[in-house]
Amino acid sequence: MIAPARSLTQFVTWSFALPAVFVAGCGHDSVTGPREIPPNALPSAAYDAWKPGSTDTCPLSVHQKYTTVGPDGKLYPTWHPPVDLESGCTFGHEHGRDPHGSNLYALVNDIPFGYANEVLDTWDPNGKRHEDHYGHKIEWENDVRMDIRGAGKGLFEIHCDFLTKLHQGTHSKDAFTNNLHEIVYHIKCTDGTEVHITAMAAIGTGGEFTRGCDGNVHVHVGDPNPANSPSGGGQRVIPDLSCVQAHVLVGPGQRSDFFALHESWQTGTDVRTDNGRGIAGFNPYYQVNRPSRFHDPTNPAIVGRPVLLCFPSATTNLQARGGPCDDVDITGAALNYDDLTSPFNGVSRFVDMNSIRVDNADGPEVWFTDPFGHHANTSAFPGSIRQFIAKINNTGVDFSGPRIGDDRNYGGRGVHAPN
Repeated sequence: MIAPARSLTQFVTWSFALPAVFVAGCGHDSVTGPREIPPNALPSAAYDAWKPGSTDTCPLSVHQKYTTVGPDGKLYPTWHPPVDLESGCTFGHEHGRDPHGSNLYALVNDIPFGYANEVLDTWDPNGKRHEDHYGHKIEWENDVRMDIRGAGKGLFEIHCDFLTKLHQGTHSKDAFTNNLHEIVYHIKCTDGTEVHITAMAAIGTGGEFTRGCDGNVHVHVGDPNPANSPSGGGQRVIPDLSCVQAHVLVGPGQRSDFFALHESWQTGTDVRTDNGRGIAGFNPYYQVNRPSRFHDPTNPAIVGRPVLLCFPSATTNLQARGGPCDDVDITGAALNYDDLTSPFNGVSRFVDMNSIRVDNADGPEVWFTDPFGHHANTSAFPGSIRQFIAKINNTGVDFSGPRIGDDRNYGGRGVHAPN
């Protein structure tokens, strides 16, 4: 459905009442283009992080039409389609599912990409962490029937609206060592469970990742950036060269197991008070098929490119065969990883919603936390983010969400790695 047109001169200041999640700003309409931006708004570090590649036809000025104002009054990039709707030029990357269709969009408005990263600059000037633009990926689903276990099973149903964004870059070496990635988590359920959180998710341990084809092996790569990155719940499950050698490189007449290149970013974020009491926790898993990288310690850049595996080797008869390689023309020169025709571009993703726990019956609903969701306090402090957690205790009902987005592919005209 096409959204109704808004005047390009309309200025909207969004201040949420029910619930007061945060004070967002003016964003853009996905059909008609930008809303007016305050002339004195300063750019965030994320605002101009993207630059067009050699095959991208949109200039930076068109990309910056898709801008929102964060709670701090700064300019941030936000969701946009792969192809600009007015000019038809291409950005070369995508940000997942258009959030305008979410039931929660009217409540939370445009998501400012990189806001938690920006707040971290204030919270810890020695621990700055700014991420590339490509990795911001949105997923959502309306009216999801949750899986209920324990007391009350079969006596009632719980349905939730779910909207989330994770920075999940799958083209570079960044996630081999860096475990801090911005997460946005919105959920509203029929039992009264409601959470609206923006934070820097500490996914596993900095400096290492978990080998994709053997979840018991932690591969240490180097020091994280920032060096003081805290450890957190979950893990970043990423393929490496040993996975490629065991499952992807095969002889004539065989077919590769391309699931060995799958990535699973298993988050575990909790909101805690100064005394360590947990008031909310959630652990969605963000999954990516056909990323454009794997860890290759034999390469000086430590990044291997799956598309190159499709091409014959000069020294062995082993190569990647079948599946996405069937769509690669291997009769000519090997492709660059960012070639428009490469099927390894990370556009196929899904999210396991998993569980949501809230223990906040006595309130308040509005909390201020540090960028990691900790030190929750009732008053704002330098380097804090305003969060919303409903007054409810759902710990007596064990419920979790199913997988969403499993059949979606977010590729479009011009989309390629890095994405």
